[in-house]
Amino acid sequence: MTVAPALYDCVVAHTRTEPLRHSFRHRTYMWLVDLDQLPVLPSALRPLARFVPGDHFGGTARSIRAGLDAWLAERDVTLDGGRVLMLAHARVFGHVFNPLSLYWCHDRSGSLVCVVAEVHNTYGQRHCYLLRTDAVGGAEVDKDFYVSPFFPVDGTYRMRLPVPGERLDLTVQLRRGEERPFTATVRGTHRPATVRQLLAATLRHPWPTAAVSVGIRHHGVRLLLRGLPVRPRPPHPTQEGMK
Repeated sequence: MTVAPALYDCVVAHTRTEPLRHSFRHRTYMWLVDLDQLPVLPSALRPLARFVPGDHFGGTARSIRAGLDAWLAERDVTLDGGRVLMLAHARVFGHVFNPLSLYWCHDRSGSLVCVVAEVHNTYGQRHCYLLRTDAVGGAEVDKDFYVSPFFPVDGTYRMRLPVPGERLDLTVQLRRGEERPFTATVRGTHRPATVRQLLAATLRHPWPTAAVSVGIRHHGVRLLLRGLPVRPRPPHPTQEGMK
């Protein structure tokens, strides 16, 4: 059984091939937590990691687990109390931004039922994808949400999202016909979620959630300066509780 809570030292890589080539890598750390046993740090350390219901599922429920269960119930998926593992950034120094949060949803027997991919963009919007993964964690889904201002809302995502273990090894690839214009990967190494490990991760990455937000805008400006046109943003429901 996957051990949670855990920290993963990660390398996140983005590669864009069309219409301009652009790539970057950055180091960070992420949490893997059991939604029914969220870690609570000693009071002096809580600014380094808090898990707030309002940061997920639009803040529509009293807990992250309740928000997920309600979203699944609308799609006729019932876990009957089974275990859910979430991979995400915690709120650090009052700030969080999760471009992608992942939920591995199991039933009472421990069998994986589905994976939910919750996506946030920098416009304060969110969208979730319900994924029925295969034996190696693969799934494909139509793109329904405006994320990058440089891509329209079309094509499909091919994802490989195996349940994290000693290694974290995730891939999300955008496909538009025969083109593969964008690929993101997350590679990481498991660390126990001890106070010592958290402090070490904080020293390496003092404010990881702010770094994500700044990095997205930095690379967006670079692409604008290279002449990449911005695609119109279609309407999408905006929900409260996303900060």
